[in-house]
Amino acid sequence: MPRIVTRNADAPQGGYDAALRLPDFEQARAGFVADRDTPRALLERGLEVIAAREPQVRAFAHLDIEGARRAADAASERYRARRPLSALDGCPVAIKDTLAVRGMPGEMNSAVFRGHVDGLDAACVMALRAAGAVILGKTQVPELTIGRAPPTRNPFDATRTAGASSSGSGASVGAGMVPVAIGNQTGGSLIRPSSFNGIYGFKPSWGALNVAGMHAIAPSQDHVGPMAASLADAWRTAWEISARAGGHGGHPGLTGTPEPPRALRPRRLAWLRTQGWAELDDATREAFSRALAGMEQHGVDLVEAGNDGTMAELERLLLAADRISNDIIMYEARWPYAAWTAAHGEAALGEAVRARIAHGLTMTPADYRRALAERDAIRSAIAAIGQGVDGFITLSSSGPAPQDGAAGDQAGAHMKTGSRSFLSPWSMVGGPSLSLPILVVDGMPVGVQLMGLPDRDAALCAVAAWIDGSFSG
Repeated sequence: MPRIVTRNADAPQGGYDAALRLPDFEQARAGFVADRDTPRALLERGLEVIAAREPQVRAFAHLDIEGARRAADAASERYRARRPLSALDGCPVAIKDTLAVRGMPGEMNSAVFRGHVDGLDAACVMALRAAGAVILGKTQVPELTIGRAPPTRNPFDATRTAGASSSGSGASVGAGMVPVAIGNQTGGSLIRPSSFNGIYGFKPSWGALNVAGMHAIAPSQDHVGPMAASLADAWRTAWEISARAGGHGGHPGLTGTPEPPRALRPRRLAWLRTQGWAELDDATREAFSRALAGMEQHGVDLVEAGNDGTMAELERLLLAADRISNDIIMYEARWPYAAWTAAHGEAALGEAVRARIAHGLTMTPADYRRALAERDAIRSAIAAIGQGVDGFITLSSSGPAPQDGAAGDQAGAHMKTGSRSFLSPWSMVGGPSLSLPILVVDGMPVGVQLMGLPDRDAALCAVAAWIDGSFSG
């Protein structure tokens, strides 16, 4: 089946081509091995795209072109010697400016960190270097990841947002500048921009990838993960990070094997509507319904609230997911945000940041305990249903990327980057989730989100590979 294309009457149309297949590293690496291509040549092709598109897309906060060329040359020599360091050796990678990269600015779009230069690599960056990846630069983020939007534009329509705080990483891959970028997610910051930029987003299980050296927001929900031009690139990147840097919070790291899991047709998927279903436009609802119908035609059994009482109860619990997740995030984020305010004064933080932090500062320990108990109830319900299905399925965003020309620095500005209703549940659950670019609405990409129980990352990626393959014709 091809990608599913729909449109809303009279809606503005974007410039996304339903037949687009971004150049991925898996294909390039085959050329390195066969002496048809080199990492340096691959990097230079990406730099040509950056030169042409970056003035409008504005994905990067910093570029280290000469450092990347040196790394690409070293990788080229290793391939010539038939001694690559890993299956990721020579891959150009962009890093979200919430993660430390030694010698590069780490300003997070904030006056608080203006002029700051990272003194060491984050754990995932250290692991990527050890695997031979070519670290090209830092991507744009909102102010301190939660405030006013960055300057990044959607690569398929410059009047639209590129997503949430991982928007620079998503746009750098969607524009064809790099095959892989690293993002992170606490609420919806990796999966949503993957949807808006037509790429593959992989948020592994909580703890599976080491977050050391990342700007923390809410430690109990912080994830780091790859955003990539292909599902294979996303898996290999996550694997190489975990193999070298391990997990965090007592987690041993990603389960599975170095090779991307082979496609496996799911027998049963649990379809979650969540609060986001009421937010959908007609064309997005139609496109997703057609995708589900196509899966059913291939023998996939869909379990939903209408035919399962346990699912109905879970859907009821999930109606509060946005509020529960936000309570947990803002309570845990009181440090460092309140500490920055104390050290630099309120004027050093924008209005959007101050408004979000104010919520956490008004919460009591009892409020936090209540939110954690509600999260536990959702986790328990999902764990019970998850034993009888091969995954959960919903959308990666509530439609195509919205236009955000009016976005500024005011309370609620972060909501200009799109709804998080489809995303909050799995940030709280801590299980793996993936965004697959198989829908096209109003000339813009929209992702389908596949989700699984914690530490079933490889099994979920196998199902994702089947779904992706089913809609790539």
